[in-house]
Amino acid sequence: MKRNLAALLTLGILLCLSCGERETKLFNGKNLEGWTFRLAPESDVPATDVFGVKDGVITIAGQPFGYMMTEDSFKDYKLHLEWRWPGEPSNSGIFLHAEPIDAVWPRCAEVNLMNGRAGDMIASGGSAFEELTEGRFLRSTKDSAENPAGEWNTAEIVCKGNFIQAYVNGVLMNEAHFDRDEGPVALQSEGGPLEIRNIFITPLKD
Repeated sequence: MKRNLAALLTLGILLCLSCGERETKLFNGKNLEGWTFRLAPESDVPATDVFGVKDGVITIAGQPFGYMMTEDSFKDYKLHLEWRWPGEPSNSGIFLHAEPIDAVWPRCAEVNLMNGRAGDMIASGGSAFEELTEGRFLRSTKDSAENPAGEWNTAEIVCKGNFIQAYVNGVLMNEAHFDRDEGPVALQSEGGPLEIRNIFITPLKD
């Protein structure tokens, strides 16, 4: 009995370790290596004044408008990140399957982090959701699942092919089919100061 229990514990540890090895961390906790930056053309503010790292957390100023985007492209994955508003709650978003264009915002599927509307989805830069016959906003029908300002929230976004599901604090807020199935991930500066931590990607099983 003890031998079987030990074997099960060993198997559990090995499974946990193998799962951890499959994660791709998008933030090393020290700097923004692996990210590129874009600000509004009219801005003369250095990107380093907008996007930074403090105490192991990504800091985003919110002004001027712009985004930080991964150098790598991803397909068929689950994205995990945690965010909070250190001061007055404001607006931001997570860009998926991003495709840079000659504009502030890329072509992408945005999962909104706007206070009170986290989990809404937006087709940006001329992109489209199959579920929308007009417009580009796909509003969540769920009540807000966000925590009060100052507390950490968890976003988990599943991208399987062109199908995207957005969870906020464990609640499925929205889902839709996008017009692309891969691309970089980006974080938006559009509002007030935002903090982000524990951002990583886990490939989905075949």
